[in-house]
Amino acid sequence: MSDAQAATIPADAKPKLPRGVRLTHNEAQGGWVLLAPERIFKADAIAVEILKRCTGEATFAAIIDDLVANFKAPRERIEADVAAMMRSLADKKLLEL
Repeated sequence: MSDAQAATIPADAKPKLPRGVRLTHNEAQGGWVLLAPERIFKADAIAVEILKRCTGEATFAAIIDDLVANFKAPRERIEADVAAMMRSLADKKLLEL
């Protein structure tokens, strides 16, 4: 299986943060962090833009559409990068797909 196939997320998936995981701004940590039980991950600006859209309401396709409209980057690039990030977070149990 290629990396692209491994990172593929169905267009109708509705990503969301699982129970016990939250995105919060924390001055002590110097910005946005993803808090999970006994773990903390610093989120860069791009990750924050993606995670703010992971409410369980919007589909993966809608999230990509919104990011393309806001950041004027090629859809294929955004979709591949977002899918890879989401898959990585899901593997760590920090995102439900």
